[in-house]
Amino acid sequence: MPRHTSRRTVLRAGTAVAGAGLLGTLAAPAARAADDREPYLVGRGVADATGEIAEVGMMGYGRTDQQAAGLHARTRARAFVIVDRAGGERVALVVVEIGMIFASVHQEVLRRLRQRHGDLYTARNVLLAATHSHAGPGGHSHHALYNLTTLGFHRATFTAVVDGVVEAVTRAHDDLAPSRLVLSHGTLRGASVNRSRSAFARNPADITDHFPEAVDPQTTLLRVERGGRQVGAVNWFATHGTSLSGDNRLISTDNKGYAAYHWEREVAGVDHLAPTAPDFVAAFAQTNAGDMSPNLDLRPPTTPADFAAARANGLAQYRAAAEQAAAPGTAVAGPVDSRLVHVDLSDVAVDAEFTGDGSPHRTAKPAVGAAMAAGSTEDGPAFPGFVEGENPFWDFLSDTLLYTVSPELRAAHAPKDVFVPIGAMNELFPWVPERFPIQLVRVGQLHLLGVPGEVTIGAGLRLRRTVAGTLGVDPRDVLVAGYANGYFHYVTTPEEYDAQQYEGGSTLFGRWQLPALQQTFAGLAATLRDGRPVSPGPGTPDHSGSALSFQPGVVLDAPPLGHEFGDVLTQPDASYRAGQRVTTVFAGAHPSNDLRRGGSYLRVERRLPDGGWAKVADDADWSTTLRWARDGLAASRITITWDIPPGAPPGTYRVHYAGDARSLTGTIRPIAGTSGEFTVTA
Repeated sequence: MPRHTSRRTVLRAGTAVAGAGLLGTLAAPAARAADDREPYLVGRGVADATGEIAEVGMMGYGRTDQQAAGLHARTRARAFVIVDRAGGERVALVVVEIGMIFASVHQEVLRRLRQRHGDLYTARNVLLAATHSHAGPGGHSHHALYNLTTLGFHRATFTAVVDGVVEAVTRAHDDLAPSRLVLSHGTLRGASVNRSRSAFARNPADITDHFPEAVDPQTTLLRVERGGRQVGAVNWFATHGTSLSGDNRLISTDNKGYAAYHWEREVAGVDHLAPTAPDFVAAFAQTNAGDMSPNLDLRPPTTPADFAAARANGLAQYRAAAEQAAAPGTAVAGPVDSRLVHVDLSDVAVDAEFTGDGSPHRTAKPAVGAAMAAGSTEDGPAFPGFVEGENPFWDFLSDTLLYTVSPELRAAHAPKDVFVPIGAMNELFPWVPERFPIQLVRVGQLHLLGVPGEVTIGAGLRLRRTVAGTLGVDPRDVLVAGYANGYFHYVTTPEEYDAQQYEGGSTLFGRWQLPALQQTFAGLAATLRDGRPVSPGPGTPDHSGSALSFQPGVVLDAPPLGHEFGDVLTQPDASYRAGQRVTTVFAGAHPSNDLRRGGSYLRVERRLPDGGWAKVADDADWSTTLRWARDGLAASRITITWDIPPGAPPGTYRVHYAGDARSLTGTIRPIAGTSGEFTVTA
């Protein structure tokens, strides 16, 4: 198989990058004019996708008590449109800083793109993936299971996510220009650990020998160059978005969000509130991260130490990517293409070629295992009374009740202790999807497997080898693009499934789910290789009419007694030094009245020599937080903090708050307040 000649990068989390300061110029290793000789047109786009930040359940840990109460960092959608100038085919790669891409969002994004761009962007050539941050708002699914902890569907959050994605793709479309693509691979250790080592150890030697440390250390970078200058990058690395704790109540972007923020804002100097398009866009995407945890001590993180941990992990991912960006890499060459088929995972006949035991098998209606109810004890436990592995009580119930009714369920799900036969519940109401888009995207020698779920590294390796073998390409150039286009929870190898750790209990369609996916991807790869089209088949049913909402909306905002909106209730101190925290409290309003997408709830400003004021931070910066708290029945207290970064210029500063208040008649009007001035000294 072909091998890359690019230099391999080996990094450990926390390792400094030699010459990393030079990356601030974003200079390519060798200047090259981006003119009509370039084989691709590439466009980049980034847009705000921040949903509600108060009184909305957060998505990921499955905790009803994790209701958002403020904002740490705005979430964004980043898009890259790539057009093969020779063949005319295009793909759109989109990375969104949320927990999951649900069918609801995927369907609405495609509908909106069709309205704007006709048939240019379709399910076949749009790969829409999540970073899997567990610190984002939920409520954007049309299926009931995912809205249980969010008190139903939240239209405002759903709309913000969809608007952000569509805006990012449209900006990338408008940004298309001749560009050079460069691919490189490196190795990053110390940013992930296997949280289900006992399950991984059940795999045969062809998997365990490939990953001797039980982690997938490969970090892959696809960079965009114009005129010898780097203008964009997409990185893939496997680690969960669980650096931030289930006790956190601030909407944020977790480790991959910090990596993107750091490269764009702190290295490249991008201001996302500027009216012009950014000079550089960096996306940090997931791959087969199903059993990869960022919590190296295998303990759930705690707040507030988790914010430093998320930053450290994100910085490690950035450094690995930046090291690759500074290396020559390999020029991407070859066509752009894509294939997609919708598969009913509840009823796939799997040929013996893919099962591993020489016999054909079949997937089954979805069922939740008791181990899924336990949660991942290393990242965030779920319901008390459940454990990963054996659950004798639920095993007894499965044997005496469920499996007696359906021996077929036992055959397909064994040895799972079934907690909820959710497939049967689908007959009454849409709880989880059963039909999913399975996608294969090609950009030159890079091949991306759009999988709508969480893939363990062992399962990912089998998928990658299946496609690489069919196409005759280097398996390193075949990546699982996880959390893409939908969500079916987990997929493990059959061997890992037998351990019934959290990942196995969360593999909804039974022991043969991975072989079913291997079979599907082998078929897609064959059609891609042979240049044959494939019928996508019927898609996931649209359940937008079934989404239920139970969260009451904002009725009325009123300032605290004796105050007006925007009044400063707690002024900052007169002076601070770098490294200290500035705290200001305002009489504000509920943040859900206007999500200020594309804007900010706050600004930290420094006085200029001419007497004007310049923004130095906003609510997208990791140095700021906004905390919302109800004060009585209708009043809101808004607490804004700013951690003064090292090297902040001495001078005079102030904090500005912007919000929106609702009257009893439903009228919403903007409100604002500005703190007293304070000085920052060296």
